[in-house]
Parts: sequence; structure tokens; C-alpha cells
Amino acid sequence: MKDRVTKPMKNMLLFLIMLGVVSGRRPQFLKGLPATSTVEENSAAGVTVYNFSVTASPSEGVAIRSIIVKSNPLAEAFDIEPKGGLEFTVITTGNPVLDYETMPKSFDLQIFVEDTTGRTDLNILTIRITDKNEHPAFQGNMAIQTVTIYVMERKPPERIYQVDAVDPENANLKYSLLPATAPFSITESGAIFSMKEFDYEKDPHCYFLNVTVTDPDGLNSTRTVKINIINIDDESPYFTTKQRIYRIPEEQSPGTIVANITAKDPDDEDSPSRLFYSIQSSNRHFAINPATGVLQVTGRIDRDVLPLRLHPNISLMVRVEDGPSSGHASEMEITIVIEDVNDNPPECHPSAFRKEVNENTTPGTFLVELRNYCKDIDADPSNNQFIFTGLSGFGSNNFALKPTVSGRLVMTGIIDLENPANPGVQVYTLTVRVQDTAHPNYSNIIYIYIRIKPVNEFFPVFCNLSYVFSVSEITKVGSSIGRVHAIDRDWPPNVITYSIVSGAGTRDYTNIFWISPTEGNVMILARLDYETTQKHIFTVQASDQENSTTASVTVNVLEVNDEEPVCSPSFFSLQIPVNLAVGTNINGFRIECQDRDSDPRSFRYFINEGNENNHFTFSPSAGSNISHLILASRFDYESGLDTNWIYSLRVHITDDNLISARDKTTHLIKTGTVTLSIRVIPNPTTATTTTPGITVVTRRENRYSPSAWYVPFIVTLGGALLLGLLAYLGLLLLARLRSHCPPAGTARSTPLINAPEKKKPKKEVVVTMTKLNTVFDGEARDPVTGRMYEFNTRSGARRWKKSTEPPQPTLAMQVMSSATESSGQGVDRAEAPSKKEPSEKRKELTAVTKPAAKPSAGQSETPGQVGLRLQKKKEESEGGGLSSPAP
Repeated sequence: MKDRVTKPMKNMLLFLIMLGVVSGRRPQFLKGLPATSTVEENSAAGVTVYNFSVTASPSEGVAIRSIIVKSNPLAEAFDIEPKGGLEFTVITTGNPVLDYETMPKSFDLQIFVEDTTGRTDLNILTIRITDKNEHPAFQGNMAIQTVTIYVMERKPPERIYQVDAVDPENANLKYSLLPATAPFSITESGAIFSMKEFDYEKDPHCYFLNVTVTDPDGLNSTRTVKINIINIDDESPYFTTKQRIYRIPEEQSPGTIVANITAKDPDDEDSPSRLFYSIQSSNRHFAINPATGVLQVTGRIDRDVLPLRLHPNISLMVRVEDGPSSGHASEMEITIVIEDVNDNPPECHPSAFRKEVNENTTPGTFLVELRNYCKDIDADPSNNQFIFTGLSGFGSNNFALKPTVSGRLVMTGIIDLENPANPGVQVYTLTVRVQDTAHPNYSNIIYIYIRIKPVNEFFPVFCNLSYVFSVSEITKVGSSIGRVHAIDRDWPPNVITYSIVSGAGTRDYTNIFWISPTEGNVMILARLDYETTQKHIFTVQASDQENSTTASVTVNVLEVNDEEPVCSPSFFSLQIPVNLAVGTNINGFRIECQDRDSDPRSFRYFINEGNENNHFTFSPSAGSNISHLILASRFDYESGLDTNWIYSLRVHITDDNLISARDKTTHLIKTGTVTLSIRVIPNPTTATTTTPGITVVTRRENRYSPSAWYVPFIVTLGGALLLGLLAYLGLLLLARLRSHCPPAGTARSTPLINAPEKKKPKKEVVVTMTKLNTVFDGEARDPVTGRMYEFNTRSGARRWKKSTEPPQPTLAMQVMSSATESSGQGVDRAEAPSKKEPSEKRKELTAVTKPAAKPSAGQSETPGQVGLRLQKKKEESEGGGLSSPAP
């Protein structure tokens, strides 16, 4: 191992040597130095340049170290190696290469030695570089490596590389190429040329050339040049797959490999393929891997639908190209045949059949041929054949498939719905299996619903041949009086409807009975009348829409006391003297009553209202349909027992049927009503000017019957004529009164009671008042108007009392003047009020006049008395003594 000293150590040694020189203690033990030596240029490393030694140390075994301290010029081209013992040699390091032409020609090396005892010595070795004839040298990349040159195919001959070489002696050099057969040449200047247009697919892809450069002395140097021919895309790829037709079954799952399409590109003969595959034709079933050419299934392939059902071949145009944009490509058409498989069961449309069959249908009747509605959509005939089997379900023993190939369903049994052995089922549910004849024998189920249609074989039958109902004549209209019922032996039972076909009417009503069409309930539509018809017989019919039968219905009407007594007259006005004898038939008045359902001896007579102090009674009071009005007790006005001069009697007449032997549980009492107005006339012999005025209130009720239309017409016409006459007489009377009446203030010229319009046209109130000039020492309340009035206790004269209360509604008043006959008893009958139209409001007139006493001999009558007398005489001549109320 070399004894080497680092640069810091060298610097320190140099410093010590210099220090020793300065101090004068520099030892001298190097032998052979200083000296001069030579070495050839470009000597390799390890060449010996010079040998030297050192003297022995005083002490044995002392190690000596020797180093080159400094080189001038500075270089590391030399080094010292020990040769053993005290011998050392200077050698070349080869770095840098000693080049005579470019480096210094001489180097001064300062060699320093030192032993372990501290002895040191320093001396100089001069080395001169000698020139020699060297081999030419390549420069650039060729000097350090093999140069690779790339030549594009299809390029014309051209210079492909320039060799750079020099001779150290600057001599002219010669270039040469080996092998000489290579299609390349080199010029005198070292330019390498290609000698042909290369074809990568035919020529070698790589050439190795030895370039030799030689100097005039025959020294040469050789380097290798590699020439690669670059392939360009100038060839179209071609398919290596020879198969053009492929067969696959239908319904392959996506990803199934159909074919592996392969191709080659002459440009890529010896390298991995860079081809791209694609399908040019439009399709939705297949796809090809663009890198590998593997053709796979991508979508469902159904051979049984159009267009594959008619054309099962799929043609694909496969394209291969050597680059997405190179333009070099090839195309190949392949055909894929889709083979049919049995993958569909037979299907029927509809899958459920509904048929109707009449009961008692004869065996062998054809119902349906199932094959007409079923098919198998598999394309291959060997896969679309099917048969019908497995007829099952409740009642299937009544049906059969003959034959199974066609699926012809026929009846084999008889179904009678009315047969007790038959469970009464109307709908049979059958199942039939339609099945493939080819493996794997797919199948479907067909449902057949057979409805047994009932046949109307039987007539409805009433439970009774005839029906009898007993009904009270007062049964309400709309009430049910009984029910008829019929049955039908058909199964299921037909809906029976009921109707009345004859005999349910009377003279007044077309139908007085109605029957419920579905329930058979008989109801009455009009009021029954025992007095008219005691028995009704009619015919009812029960029908099931096709057949019908009839039955008789008898309705017995039960008698009930439902008629009110009707009495005549129903309203009457009477006038009697105050001193009429008790037991007298008042004015010979009598009432006569009739009742359609009561015996004439069943009537009773009651005075329910207005009979104050029981002055009046009827005789007989019971047991006859005719009764007379009798004065039962005398009047007593003088003692004050009687104060009322007008009696409004309300008479009730009942038909007790007390002698009837009928069931009392159904007995009813009906009541008729008669209204009487009785005015008591004071005794004329005691009448004075202070005789109290008499007020007669008459309530009149208008009754209208549509059948008696002429009655209101005649009454209205007569009333209008009478009112016109009375108005004329009133005007004459008024004119006389105005000429003879006292001055204003001594007598009232206005009535006490005003006459407003009355809202109810059926009632009319007539009030007669007499005003007297007298002293009033008492007061009382009028029962009609409710107002207070004053009266004279001696004469009975009255007048309305002045009050701060608001005026009460007044009743319409009608002045009626009457004169008593000399016999003391007058018979006045109030005429019935004239009837007016319902829409017309009745108008009442009110008049107030002084009562007129009969004039004495030699005394002249007033105009009012004359008018009243004339009116009285006219009424007696026209109406037989009846007096009409004054307007």
C-alpha cells in the first residue's frame, strides 16, 4: 500500500522543512536526487519514471515515508510507490494522460522523505515528456461509446453520420468501413452515407459497421457504429382469422365470447401489436374489444321476435387498423347465426275463459277449442309444439278434452240446478295445463270458468189461492193492509214481481190499492168508505219475467163512526122580545141533522158557549135528528141578573150511537157544530129615548165547495145589488139628518169604532150602536173590543170612555135598525153574508145613528124613520119578514 500524505499534511511537512532550513538543521539522506528523468507521452498508469533510495537510519527498523509535496506545474500525473526497504520509484498515474501536444513538456516534483525518528529530506526530480507517434483518436461520442445511428425506412440514400477523428501528429487520416458488403459507404472526410432505400419489412432491421481511421505510419484506431432501420407505418394490417361464420344459441348472457378475431400488421412483425378493432355495422347485440379483437355478447338476443324470427343471421363488418388516424386498415365481414332454443312456454290469450251453458245441456255439447287461443312463440317448429292435459277442478267430471292436441272442451254430463243431488253450484272453475312437447317441457295453466245459466222452468206459485184482508174504513192512506207471497221452484229462485192486474178501483178512483212490486205488501191509496163500498175484490199477479200466475184478494171494509153530523142551518140569527114566555119555541127555529154512519136516534145536542144564565135549550136534547130551540128561563134585566142583549150560542151535535150494538172498542164520537146569534129586543111599551143602544156581534163563516161554484156567484151578485140600494137609502138618510141634526158639539158625528180592513175574509162582525144625549154614571169593558165605555144605569145608554191608552183595533160595525111589531114579538133573520173571492179583502162599513121610536099620532116621521120603514117593508115583502143588516 502506498504511503500517501494528504495535502494539509504536505503543507505541514513543507513548513517543517522550511523551518529546518531556516534553523540550519536540514538532514541529507536522499540518494539519487536531485535528478532528471523522461517519460513518453500518453504513458499508461504505473509506468516507472525514476528510482531513488534513502540512506539507512541510525536506528534499525525505522520506517521511512516518501511523498511528492509539490508538482510544478501542478498535476497529479505522478506518484511514489515503495519498492521495498529503502528503495522507492516514481510512476505515472494516467490521470491526466500525459499528452505531449496539449500538456506541459516538463514537471518538477518536490519529493519529501521522513522517518519515524524525525529525520527529513527534500529534493527535486525533473521529469521531461517525450513525444512519440500515436494512434489516431476518435473524438466526440465515438471516443467513449458505440454510436447508434437511426435510418428511416423508405428514405433515399443520404449522409447519415459524420465521423470525427484526429491524429496527434496532425497527419492526414484515412477512413474505412467493414464489412464491405454493408449498404453503407464512408468518404475521405469521414462522412457515412446510406447506399439504398431501406424496407423495414424486407431488410435487416439493424447493421453493425466497424469504422477504422489510419495515419500515414499505418497506425489506426477502430470504433463500431450501430445503424438501426426505423420502421414507419406504411403497411396495412391483415386478418389472420380465417373463419367467417359463427353459430351461437339465443339468450346468451352478456359477456359471452363469440369469436376471437386476430390480425397482423407487417409494420409490427417483430414487436407487440398495436392494432385497433371495431365493428362498423350497426348492431345492439355484440361488441368487440378494441385491443384484443374478442367479440362478445352485449345485449339480449331473442330469436323468437322480429327481425330475428324471420332472419336469424346477423352480419358484422369488423375493421382493424394500425392506428386511430393512420388510415391503414382492413375490413372483414363475419356472419353470426342465432340458433333457436326452447325457452318459451306456450301461452294462451286470454288465459282465462268464461263460458255460459244452460242447465240440462245435452252431453257432447262443444264449448271451446283452446288451441285457437294458444301459441308457442319459439321460432323452430321442433320447439313450438304443445298439447293440453290435466283437466281438473270441481265438477270437472262433467267435462272432457277431446282430443288433447286441439284442446276441444265438451260437456260429458247433465247439470240440473233444481236436482237435490246437485250442490247448487252455478260456476265451475276448471284448470287445463298447456305444455311443450320439447325439452324442458315448459307449461302454463289455463283457467276456464263455466257458468251454468238457469233455465226458467217453473211458474211462480202463490202460497194461498186467495187472500182476505179486513181493514177499518178509517185506516190512513199509505198504510199496509196485508201481504201476498209467491214462490218459484227454479234455482236460483227468480226475482218475483207483484202487480195488480184488475179490480182495484172504484167509480171515483182508478186505483185505491197498490202492491209493492218486490215485497207483495198491499197498501191503500185512497180513503176507504164503508158507506159507499163494503168489499173490494181485485186480482194480483206474480211474475218471474217470463211466467206469471194470479190470485184473488178480498178486502173487507170495517165500519167505523167516522162521519160528522151535518146540521142545517149551520148558522142563524134570531130576534126575540125580552118578555117571551118560557117554553116557547123561539121563532119556530129547529135544526135537522144527518149522519151517514149513525142512526137518527143517536144525536145529542149541547150548547157549549154563549148560553149565559142558561136561557136557551134544545128539545129534544137527544134521541132525534130534529130538535127545536126553546126558551128555558125568562130574562131579568131590571134586577141586573141579565146584562147581555146579544147571545152567540155555539151548539155541538154528537152521534153517540148509544143504541148501536157494535163493538165499543172501535166506537168514535163525531161532533157537528151550529152557531146561533140571538138578539133580545126590549119591550116596545117601555122603550124611551134613553133605551140603551144594542150591539149585535155576528160571526159569519164562509164555506166554499168547488162543486157549488154558482153559490158564491149568486150571493155576490145579490149582495152587490143590495149594497147599492142600501147605499142609496143611506145617502138620502144622511141628507135628512144633516138638515135636522143639532149644531156641532151637541152630537157626535163620528162613530165610536172605526172600521179597518179585516184580514180574514171568512169572518164578518156587525155592530149596531145608538148614541144618546144623557148622563153616564157607570162604566164597564166592552167584551168585543176590550175598550172601556160609560153607561147610564137607568136608561142603559152607553158611550166610549175617553182614555190616554192607544186606540184598540175596532171591529167592523154595521148599523141595523129594527122596529118592534105591536104584538111585542118580531122575527128577524139575518141574511147570510155574501161570499167574495178569496183574494178580495172584505170591507165593512160603520155607521152611527139614533134609534127611531115609532111616531105617535099626529107626529111626523123623520127622514131616517121614513127610510127605515121603507126598508123594513121591502124586506118583509121580499124575504118573508127577514131583515137585512144595514151597510
